[in-house]
Amino acid sequence: MSHQALIAMSGGVDSSVAAWLTQQAGFLCVGATMRLLPTDSADASDARAVAQRLGMPFHLLDMTQAFAQEVIADFVHCYEAGLTPNPCIVCNRRLKFGHLLEAARQLGCAYIVTGHYAQVAEENGRFLLKKAADAAKDQSYFLYSLTQDQLRHVRFPLGGLTKDQARQIAQEQGFLNARKKDSQDICFIPDGDYFAFLQRFTGKSYPAGAFLDTAGKVVGKHCGAVAYTRGQRKGLGLAMGKPVYVLEKDMANNTVTVGENEALFSTTLLCDDLNFFPFDDLTAPLRCCAKARSRMTEQPATVYPAENGICRVVFDQPQRALTTGQAVVFYDADTVLGGGTIREVL
Repeated sequence: MSHQALIAMSGGVDSSVAAWLTQQAGFLCVGATMRLLPTDSADASDARAVAQRLGMPFHLLDMTQAFAQEVIADFVHCYEAGLTPNPCIVCNRRLKFGHLLEAARQLGCAYIVTGHYAQVAEENGRFLLKKAADAAKDQSYFLYSLTQDQLRHVRFPLGGLTKDQARQIAQEQGFLNARKKDSQDICFIPDGDYFAFLQRFTGKSYPAGAFLDTAGKVVGKHCGAVAYTRGQRKGLGLAMGKPVYVLEKDMANNTVTVGENEALFSTTLLCDDLNFFPFDDLTAPLRCCAKARSRMTEQPATVYPAENGICRVVFDQPQRALTTGQAVVFYDADTVLGGGTIREVL
């Protein structure tokens, strides 16, 4: 059993190369595609074709119901609560390394293998998450919430490669998806129109309300508070003689406060839903670099333990548009120390 691996195959180039590399490493490989959306058939057929080319058994796992309940419904709930969630992090924790790991065990596989650009190391009896060799493709931010048990049973064969190297392997192996483009948007909102998706999914018409300035004066009308996120400038439809940005939302009163860019900077946030890799719990202040968005450059910060499973993160310098619902992830050079969900910006 220990030498059998379930390959999570999305139909893309990365998971296909991960499958080939795992096979080359001597594992007995089983391919599997998680069907997350009713429209996933094209990617599944690409994945099946690669599995057949590699002589691997292939399974199509229908997880549409779990995905709808645990990822999409969570996304909608967060937006309606005024948060800006990151569904890819939730999907990784609950689906890709939760339900898929259970499926792997049922199929007699000790490991699941994905095409993520990240690395796992074992030190002092703990499993640590590390950045990928290719900094431009590193996906460790999206994996901060994996548990010790999940990391123990995960392999990331692409962690030490660049994207160009992965594409080269795919071409050499004649994979039909060698030149397939990377997916960029949230998979269940391919057009990027979150507001239209929320209306379709819930069947609701979100009520219009007031745009307010920082003095509380009405300066315009918005189309529904769920449609906006902190730091947003585009699509506000306000003519105020200067650029303005979303500063905060009051979901109870259906108001959106706007103001100048300078008002978006803050040094301190509170986070919960914490996960750490080198230790179970934070018991003393932690110096690290932190980032509060996937594309943000890490910034020096101190993480302070607080009560009731909440940590306070204080950046050395003010950061722009820290946003509730997003993840804040802590790093020590190439090692991911852990992270949490931003609950309040102070």
